[in-house]
Amino acid sequence: MVGQPPLTGLKVLEFAGLAPGPFAGLLLADAGASVLRIDRALTHGQNRGATGSPDLLTRYKSSLAVDLKSPSGIALIHALIPTVDILIDPFRPCVLEKLNLGPSVLLSINPRLIYARMTGFRRSGSKYATMAGHDINYLSVSGVLSLLGRKDEKPTPPINILGDFAGGGAMLVQGILMALISRQTTGKGQVVEANMVDGASYLATYPRFALKTPVGDQPRGENLLDSGCPYYDTYETSDKRYVAVGALEPQFFADLMRGLGLAGQGWEETKRYDRRKWPELRRLFEETFKTKTRAEWEKVFDGTDACCTPVLEYPEMERDKSKTEGDQRPAVTLRETPLFGVSKSTGEDVSHGQGSGVDGEGYEGVPLGFGEGGQEKLKEWLGWTEGVDYTTQERGGAVILPKEKSKL
Repeated sequence: MVGQPPLTGLKVLEFAGLAPGPFAGLLLADAGASVLRIDRALTHGQNRGATGSPDLLTRYKSSLAVDLKSPSGIALIHALIPTVDILIDPFRPCVLEKLNLGPSVLLSINPRLIYARMTGFRRSGSKYATMAGHDINYLSVSGVLSLLGRKDEKPTPPINILGDFAGGGAMLVQGILMALISRQTTGKGQVVEANMVDGASYLATYPRFALKTPVGDQPRGENLLDSGCPYYDTYETSDKRYVAVGALEPQFFADLMRGLGLAGQGWEETKRYDRRKWPELRRLFEETFKTKTRAEWEKVFDGTDACCTPVLEYPEMERDKSKTEGDQRPAVTLRETPLFGVSKSTGEDVSHGQGSGVDGEGYEGVPLGFGEGGQEKLKEWLGWTEGVDYTTQERGGAVILPKEKSKL
């Protein structure tokens, strides 16, 4: 019988933000941590039914709106800290310090606290440290963006996957987990700092090295893995869909050529290694792939080692449940302590961390309502009751009650 998710029992205080901070909280929540998002109290003109944040990375989380402009609201956060294992700070440098919620203050309250900070640019030692930015800016100054794009075209940002999520939130969680392991030995928490410039740059370790090898020493879009090589690229089919080809090794390339009906023309032996002949091979692939639909090419290559697969799109995977890769699972499988499920469509496959899943099935984010589940979390974490230990003000912000009116 499988056990509980691996982070069960850990309490996480996540200050509301966008993209990397919430994604870090999502990874922790999917792994069983109890995550409470701190939303700011409503401003004048907003209604109580409003969503606390445009954030959609809300699986398994709760919300508590706190008036961070009130000393009583700050006092409520201070009262929470002794029970908290991990705090996620998504703000620019010094924002929480100005609220008396910086690491020196909170670690003095709870020395076991892991204070995790996420910024875009480096927090110190960078001329960009105090500047605003987005994923595209962090990739640009890290050098990573210069690698992305086709020949003779401008650098192309990969949506915000590489900075916000891979180099940001996922890297922050890696730091958090290392700090948790360290805490088992030292008994102490610590500050964990991640930024998207360093995170993205670290992810690009191999491409940086490859710039000085034959794999990547040509201009952007002319190398083996950046769309320069014809047998590592995408091709349009007759129904204006696409297939992806990654037939790098000789045996895989041979399977590809057989499937395309192009075997025996000398490409398998030496011609494919001659970069001067790559344009000719590319034209041959383009013409050939346009002779069949994507589905017809799937029938040709499914079950082979040709490294030729369909470029599936999320809307079609959502409609067609036979395309099982659309069933989003947790990023890793822990057989004995699986993570919480994402999709509902596969039933109770707990060995893959599927469980009963959540609304949206991995295709649609469900906003976390303003203050949704916050009362329950305060009851669970501290045994608090509204009206006795804290109260909710007119604009929805929770504040702690004076000690003479509180159990504290």
